[in-house]
Amino acid sequence: MCNYKVLKVDKSYTFADYFKLKFAPADILADLGCGLERTKLGLISYQGELPTLLDLRERIEAILPHVTLTSEMARRELLIAPVVIELIRMTEADLNVEYAIEVNSYLKGELDYYLHRNQNLLIIEAKQADLTRGFTQLAVELIALSQWLVSRTPLVGAVSTGDIWQFGRYLPAQQLVQQDLGLLRVPEDLEILMRILVNLL
Repeated sequence: MCNYKVLKVDKSYTFADYFKLKFAPADILADLGCGLERTKLGLISYQGELPTLLDLRERIEAILPHVTLTSEMARRELLIAPVVIELIRMTEADLNVEYAIEVNSYLKGELDYYLHRNQNLLIIEAKQADLTRGFTQLAVELIALSQWLVSRTPLVGAVSTGDIWQFGRYLPAQQLVQQDLGLLRVPEDLEILMRILVNLL
């Protein structure tokens, strides 16, 4: 970890700006007063019936041979959005798309998918299919959302390239972002992914 500031004190940053920064994620989060820990999150899966899960998997598997997932719009609309839509159907969670928040000049911008029911859940797309920088952006958004909600409850989010998903958790009391060591693939790990997402809400 570096001993100097990587974020300029006289500059304003949006969430999208954090994706563009080439500094180490730990150094960026340190400037926001938070630590970073890579660990197995051990997120709990929903154990009940999910009757529409097979339909979702079949729909995704049916279109994959016929589309080229080289653009962000294709990944978002064909892989991420169907998962989010099905998650709403399964949980009846409320969804805000491109939900704008502003905590301060370092923490502001739009949240891709902000879901809430019994708990809050954040899902963002990793631009340019870059999961590493995408996770940095997710971490910053989790910190911002926690402060926006004035909550001390841990927040969980996921960053996705469409076919790969990674979870993160922010612990406000410890000012610590945890990055899950595991990755989930769609459609291969779709059931595991959906059961975790359903349980989180």
